[in-house]
Amino acid sequence: MKRTALGIACLLTTTFAHAAQDINTLIDKVEPQVIDWRHHFHEFPELSNREFETAKYITSFLQTLDVEITTGVAKTGVVAVLDSGKPGPVIALRADMDGLPVPEQNELAYKSTQTAQYNGNTVPVMHACGHDTHMAMLMGTAKVLSQMKDQLHGKVKFIFQPAEEGAPPGEKGGAEIMVKEGVLKNPDVDVIFGLHINANTDIGKVRYTPKGSMAAVDPFKIVIKGKQAHGAYPWKSVDPIVTAAQMVMSLQTIVSRELKLIDAAAVVSVGSIHGGNRSNIIPNEVELIGTIRTLDKDAREHVYEAMQRKVKGIAMSMGAQAELTLPLDYSYPITYNDPQLTAQMLPTLNRTAGKDNVLLSNPVTGAEDFSFYQEQVPGLFLWLGGKPLDVSEKDSPAHHTPEFFVDDKGMKLGVELLTNMTLDYMNSAKR
Repeated sequence: MKRTALGIACLLTTTFAHAAQDINTLIDKVEPQVIDWRHHFHEFPELSNREFETAKYITSFLQTLDVEITTGVAKTGVVAVLDSGKPGPVIALRADMDGLPVPEQNELAYKSTQTAQYNGNTVPVMHACGHDTHMAMLMGTAKVLSQMKDQLHGKVKFIFQPAEEGAPPGEKGGAEIMVKEGVLKNPDVDVIFGLHINANTDIGKVRYTPKGSMAAVDPFKIVIKGKQAHGAYPWKSVDPIVTAAQMVMSLQTIVSRELKLIDAAAVVSVGSIHGGNRSNIIPNEVELIGTIRTLDKDAREHVYEAMQRKVKGIAMSMGAQAELTLPLDYSYPITYNDPQLTAQMLPTLNRTAGKDNVLLSNPVTGAEDFSFYQEQVPGLFLWLGGKPLDVSEKDSPAHHTPEFFVDDKGMKLGVELLTNMTLDYMNSAKR
């Protein structure tokens, strides 16, 4: 039978429509489970590097699927590989697992009343950033893709990551350690996708940013040593407080006078100053602690150089000594969305959410350790709407607060996005 180009196009369109219908049916069926899983995680949160019961719950579910499971990655992480048995790319999907030391103030049937030990104190624990939804959505995606195994080409690696919020003092954790322990190897990952629910974006919408999406974070400490003296006789001192004041003001000029801010934003903030204990004593030492946020690699390198230059120069001009520790105790790279991958996936986002619901957004100066994966392989990190439509943006509680809330209805789109990005990337690689 002879087929025309139009006939082939119609056949492909019909085939695609049937495939989409099948996917939607599977996602509709899994949505109630996704909601139940989310409620469980929300009611029983655990702190960073302490996600032991969370990991057991995830593992128990994954054991019902045809996947290869590895536990104990970066202490409590869980990784599962779905192998189609056919050649193709390896696509990683990531969700974070940890809660925060925040007391929940929402009246929910699944409200958290959990407590845990943190820095030697008993603290309340809450999923105050949406990681409970991330785990539930990834579990739902794993179930849907497992049911579609015969349609896959390649492998899917599901990464459930601990300690995104940062490991406890004295410990290591999170994406950086998962990468060091080989989570992107065996099989070698080609691309990675992730998303973060957002309490200030309407459900049904998704936001994306090519290139620098979230900032690199580099904490720093400056210790200024002078010469102690009576406050009435300052000429006998080398005043570290005055020196510190000059440094605080001068550090602000790195951003305002040295960086080309029309290209990418940056922040240098001093968040803590300690020095002295009496009104009439000029102390011997002052300590400054702060953070640097940059969205561009060149800007990040410039700030590092300028910090050294200014700290050394101001201390020398005042007759003091200063020691800069940069980074202080941890450091995150820029969350960088690969431009080519972002452009490739944009039609998928438009088809899945509807073009009017896909929003090109400005970068933010918050940080995400998803960036450690993106240093190794091309990645795309999205913001998923979680705000109820009847709540205004100004009235929606912020992340990391006791009132933080996101709507269960937002998670279905998350499952759809992760599923469709996986399938579309596989099919494009196959061609």
